[in-house]
Amino acid sequence: METTRRAMIGGGVAAAALAPAAVSAVTTAPTPMGAGRALKVPPPARFTPDWASLTAGYSVPDWFRDAKFGIWAHWTAQCVPEAGDWYAREMYLPGSRAYAHHLKHYGHPADVGFMEIQNLWKAERWDPARQLDLYQRAGARYFMALANHHDNLDTYASRYHPWNTTRVGPRKDIIGTWAKLARERGLRFAVSNHSAHAWHWNQPAYGYDPEGPRAGQRYDAYKLTAAQGRGKWWQGLDPQQLYTGRHMAMPDGICTVDEANMWHEATDRLWSEGVPAGSDFARNWLLRCQDLVEQHRPDMVYFDNFDLPLEQYGLAFAAWYYNQSMAWHDGRLEAVVTAKMTPPQRRMGIVDDVERGGKNYIERFPWQTDTCLGNWHYDADLYARDGYKSAATVIHTLCDVVSKNGNLMLSVPMRGDGTIDDKEERIVEEIGGWMRRFGEAIYATRPWKLNGEGPTRGNAGLFSEGGPKSPYTARDVRYATRDGNLHALVLGWPDDNIVRMTLLRRNSPTMPGEVRRVTMPGGPTPLAFRRTDDALEVTLPGGARHPIGVALILSGEGVTA
Repeated sequence: METTRRAMIGGGVAAAALAPAAVSAVTTAPTPMGAGRALKVPPPARFTPDWASLTAGYSVPDWFRDAKFGIWAHWTAQCVPEAGDWYAREMYLPGSRAYAHHLKHYGHPADVGFMEIQNLWKAERWDPARQLDLYQRAGARYFMALANHHDNLDTYASRYHPWNTTRVGPRKDIIGTWAKLARERGLRFAVSNHSAHAWHWNQPAYGYDPEGPRAGQRYDAYKLTAAQGRGKWWQGLDPQQLYTGRHMAMPDGICTVDEANMWHEATDRLWSEGVPAGSDFARNWLLRCQDLVEQHRPDMVYFDNFDLPLEQYGLAFAAWYYNQSMAWHDGRLEAVVTAKMTPPQRRMGIVDDVERGGKNYIERFPWQTDTCLGNWHYDADLYARDGYKSAATVIHTLCDVVSKNGNLMLSVPMRGDGTIDDKEERIVEEIGGWMRRFGEAIYATRPWKLNGEGPTRGNAGLFSEGGPKSPYTARDVRYATRDGNLHALVLGWPDDNIVRMTLLRRNSPTMPGEVRRVTMPGGPTPLAFRRTDDALEVTLPGGARHPIGVALILSGEGVTA
């Protein structure tokens, strides 16, 4: 399965071949509430590139804790074929869906490699202002754009990597355009950086078909040199700089996708055991990251890595970025750095991110989950079979994550031409409809003593989310607090219009306070309620029915104690 392969080898720098249970165990280990230090600490005069400095002096900025919901443009040349994730790698793996698609639509990878697809990425219908207006209507408080993916193409005017979108494909500074327009709309701006994986991820481009009519003929990366670009669209560019050079060529005899993936898992394990990428690659990676930040001053940098990428180089970047942020903001630290599978003892130094999953407890330190309406890269097959998440699934995930001290980053897949399809647009508008009515109960909230109640538990661990439909019902309630009030996020609409919250029943040891008033966000009219020995029962007005669910604001003496 695609998700299983990504779960096992997508991180690229941790123990990539761990069984899924082991991955979940690492990802969901809670940060003890009594450990460490206070959530807010004054930053040092200057961070140094080590975990002791990061964990002692960093505090997650309030803007991130208040924002709760972001939208992501995970947009690269891999969206051009409209054939799903990991196309740039898997088009070189015979037997894969991408390999078959490439043969049918573009030709054999010995003749037409992925670098040609990068130049087919034209973004000719891209209207970023319209998209950002849509995402703002959807309730996003921050926006993230992809700065580079594993295929090693920078989407900004990179000074240290000539393979970038001002010279290849769109011939545009995509990050610069997104940044300007996002800030004009008052959105915090983030970038995602995936390029640390390119060192090993592009290596299949140096391989060959092990059998068939083209057996043994090397793919494009093996053959191409800078000199061969004379008179072509890539004149002056070195393909070896894009594909990172042949240093991990696969052994002879590999003939299936699974065998190829097993070999790449082994190379990932070498990385996790301390066998580093070439130092030239790592140094250039750091220069590119710093260049990206200096040009566009993002509020957040997302790393698609297990822990910080490239060992000491990742630490050097994080410390440098925090110092830059303080210089930009008169000593205030406004920067966020995220990574996946962050060990509990490091979660006070960066923000832990859980890809396509969640946590089953209230995390002491703010965290984020990131997911997508469909696949990360645009997939026409999902559109054809209605394979997208529903607006209800997204909102219910958001409520569950927020109740556990987290944020949700939602990717809306884009076509290569820069558009999103009509089904995605409808889902995003539906999300916005709910957020406009009930978002007050989401933004700037903080966790309560328990995150919720009901028969349905959120998924825990990386890649643990379910399908496109939400399993939650009106019996599932998630809790958060704000301004002395308790917010109840009800994940459905009860058939009899009565919400029943058992944790808030009369004489409950969980909430011994007195409920004096219940309202809906934006609605000053109090709702009828009664507190029995079984539950706090709130009667909802039938005219306010919403199929996704409802948010309630409970006021009174000691309701958040």
